[in-house]
Amino acid sequence: MNATHKEKGAQKKQVVIVAMSSRLLIQLAGPADVFSYANSVLRGRASGGGYEIIVAAPTPDKTVKMETGLELRCQTAAMEIDYPIDTLIIAGNDFRDIQTEALTPFYQWLSTINERNTRRIASVCGGAFALAKTGLLDGRNATTHWNLGEKLQRHYPQVRVNANPFYINDGPVYTAAGVSSGIDLALALVEEDYGKDIAVEVARQLVFYLSRPGFQSQFGSLLPAYEPAGITHRLQEWVKERLHEPLAVGSMAEHLHMSVRNLTRVFRKEAGMPPAKFVEKLRVEAARKLLEDTDMPLERIAELCGLGSHVSMRRTFLRHLMTTPSDYRRAFRTALKHKTAMSGMA
Repeated sequence: MNATHKEKGAQKKQVVIVAMSSRLLIQLAGPADVFSYANSVLRGRASGGGYEIIVAAPTPDKTVKMETGLELRCQTAAMEIDYPIDTLIIAGNDFRDIQTEALTPFYQWLSTINERNTRRIASVCGGAFALAKTGLLDGRNATTHWNLGEKLQRHYPQVRVNANPFYINDGPVYTAAGVSSGIDLALALVEEDYGKDIAVEVARQLVFYLSRPGFQSQFGSLLPAYEPAGITHRLQEWVKERLHEPLAVGSMAEHLHMSVRNLTRVFRKEAGMPPAKFVEKLRVEAARKLLEDTDMPLERIAELCGLGSHVSMRRTFLRHLMTTPSDYRRAFRTALKHKTAMSGMA
């Protein structure tokens, strides 16, 4: 351990952020900026403590070449760190090099990390795969980007994957979902360390929510892609054209010339859900699109998508997305329209 770490160890919490992705700088820069701003806030209040932030590379050359054209020269390689770590964050994962020999020393080092020598172990987005690869997520609840949830579950069935929340903690292990969710997680860690007031001030400086609307839920597609030759894919377009209709399971079975029992059996096998649940999710997806792209009244959207009244649509949105249609529209309405409307108000 060098002199710097000896001097600061008792006062500052060591935060090591491993830059596993060359695609998105925000996956490591977002959390790093949160901890850096926390240092500024703590200094301003003469509170002491704070963080020593170390950005490390997973390869011996200490270099991460970003697809944006930037080249990051990290302070150290992760494998060189032999001093106590308070919080370890694996930031992202572009998967291009995950199986190469260049990362073997990194995974050997990561396999030595545990709750006895590191207070908190975390990942952002695809970084969850690195934790899972070394067994750190075995038997734990974890999240990742909504588009990677099925892949994580398939490759590591011993992990209890929930790709809905922005972040999850299970004991000393924390996993954040996609991209900017690393900021959500870092703010939560600052609040855990120094209280809500400090975390709120950091969030304000970053012009970011301390707790985002939507009850900490991602907004990925509710339905995965299906095989073109399957029953589910064949039924999907037919259902989309009739969302305003009741769409009983019997009518779907009749359209496919199948019995209700056989349709339900095949559907559960292909889609992992009964036909009625599939239809409800298609209704929500259609309503989301109208909320994003139109100024149509909520009652009309509910009617067109077969979600009943505004009140029943609200209940359905809360169940699937953990947010209301009104809040969803405010968050995701077309950016250009919003900009134009704001310009007209100026």
